Amino acid sequence: MKVAIIGTTAWGTTLGVILARRGIEVALWARTEEEAERLGQDQENKARLPGISFPEGLCPTSSMEEALTGVSLVILAVPSHKMRQNVRQIKGHVDEGMIILSAAKGLEMDTTKRMSQVIAEELDPPCHQNICVLSGPNLSREIARGLPATTVIAAQDSSVAKRAQEIMASASFRVYTNNDVVGVELGGALKNVIALAAGLSDGLGYGDNAKAALVSRGLAEISRLGVAMGASPLTFAGLAVLGDLVATCSSPLSRNRFVGEELAKGRPLAEITASMNSVAEGINTTVVARQIAQEHGVEMPITEQVYRVLFKGIEVPQAMAALMERELRHELI
Repeated sequence: MKVAIIGTTAWGTTLGVILARRGIEVALWARTEEEAERLGQDQENKARLPGISFPEGLCPTSSMEEALTGVSLVILAVPSHKMRQNVRQIKGHVDEGMIILSAAKGLEMDTTKRMSQVIAEELDPPCHQNICVLSGPNLSREIARGLPATTVIAAQDSSVAKRAQEIMASASFRVYTNNDVVGVELGGALKNVIALAAGLSDGLGYGDNAKAALVSRGLAEISRLGVAMGASPLTFAGLAVLGDLVATCSSPLSRNRFVGEELAKGRPLAEITASMNSVAEGINTTVVARQIAQEHGVEMPITEQVYRVLFKGIEVPQAMAALMERELRHELI
């Protein structure tokens, strides 16, 4: 068994670590020879996952051919805005026998497409049946430390999801399967927008009642948009949406929550993102989610206020007040 991971992100490295601990050979593909050599010498990803040693069998490489030769599973663990570029790079090295797993939680800015759609557009048709997605309450540092966690792998073909499940599951990483690719992907992307709002609330010191309201009403607007796009309503009560929403909105390890909290403290967005060594997907996703919502005629008030804070210069207290002052209505309307 061999698995290739495209991307030296914290999440990609974490997935490589937990697979290698199970005795699976893992090729961790780095963009440059210099980065691959540094990872190999350090035997850890000091830039993105410091303190987590590489198990035996986890091998960094900058050679795409070396990484993808003889693999059963290819994991794409790259930021959403880099997904299309990376799929184009692997295209000449993959075949219809390989499972292609997206571990990215975002939407493409220019096209508003989900990651599985981006992958399918770039790969040859025989590979399409083997595309699947992974999403859930997955804070990488906790999982890398071996703490218990769960996730969901979704594919249109149940047998593909099952095969990926068997490869990824371990004693500390429980994997469920699902056929609702749309719902699982949207949940993983849109919860980051709500996490930004949760950070705004925390930064203002609004307390746990406000946080609970944002999570609940955030789930409502994510579900509205998801169902309008063809997702199953049941998916939104599961790990890939509700579970991920709870983790991302509450944990100090959440990048998106951190961005919201810092914005509420008065730091400029450019300064915050420049200080981070990883991507807060919710920033771009806010733009895409707002556009998709308008196209489908779906009301997403939290997303709208986050957008106004990020891109229209609205003060955080003003945006939060706008949510509280909306027209009164039935909860389930």
